[in-house]
Amino acid sequence: MSDDLQLVDPSPGNVTVAVLGTGTMGAAMARNLLAAGYATRVWNRTGERAVPLAADGATVCGTAAEAARGATHLLTTLWDLDSVRESAREALPALSAGAVWLQASTVGLDGSRALAALAKQHDVGFVDTPVLGTRAPAEQGTLVVLATGDAALHPAVAPLLEAVGARTIWVDGEVGASRLKLVVNAWVLALIEGIAESVALAERLGIAPQLFLDAINGGPTDTPYAQIKGAAMIARDFPSAFSLAGALKDAGLVLDAAREAGLEMAVTEAARDQLARAAAAGHGDEDMAAIYRAVRTRK
Repeated sequence: MSDDLQLVDPSPGNVTVAVLGTGTMGAAMARNLLAAGYATRVWNRTGERAVPLAADGATVCGTAAEAARGATHLLTTLWDLDSVRESAREALPALSAGAVWLQASTVGLDGSRALAALAKQHDVGFVDTPVLGTRAPAEQGTLVVLATGDAALHPAVAPLLEAVGARTIWVDGEVGASRLKLVVNAWVLALIEGIAESVALAERLGIAPQLFLDAINGGPTDTPYAQIKGAAMIARDFPSAFSLAGALKDAGLVLDAAREAGLEMAVTEAARDQLARAAAAGHGDEDMAAIYRAVRTRK
């Protein structure tokens, strides 16, 4: 963006945020922005999903351009690169001078580079802001925000990031935040694959799988994630905190980054394959813990 462009004072009275994408994460983040006093407009490709936010004080818009018109900040929380790019092409020209784009969708390294270039074409500040957390942290405003952007942009966005997250980790380097997000996603995929295999193995060996969770409980190999997802697998109950379809998409992005880096990731590949099997069997809308459905039936 232009060196002499003046950024907005991020005090609530000076800010209008356009939130594009009101799924699980976007709706929760929009509500937290509203609770912090920020005027917030919302748009979603499936319009009815944005309507409930009107009760929280949001202005529901019919197009991405309408949501962005004169806005000081743009927040994108959409499914994939194509949906972000399509909506951003409508929204970016409508933003106010000095606007900043907070790009929170997980779109991979090439995708993040492409969106940063698109922002530059429109002279809009770009901050790469993927988040860590699922439904509950998003609703509670306790996400961990990973952020990369020009240091001059930090003051203009920090208060908004504080409204949606418990902490912000600034990462240096080209789309550094997206790089770190993929590293964390690789860890999550390894965990969910390992939990599913351990629960399935316990069952095949005639061991009550709850004993696996009891055995690690409180020890050095325990995690809250293992207890929560393991319990869901044992109960065969998969209400979605983060969808299996989303995990499958993200596994592909992790593997794309690994190929770029020249690294083989056997565990992530195994998780991707099992997620794909579960999705093909119709479980894409369930929580990613439903990977267990594929693992337990694999011969």
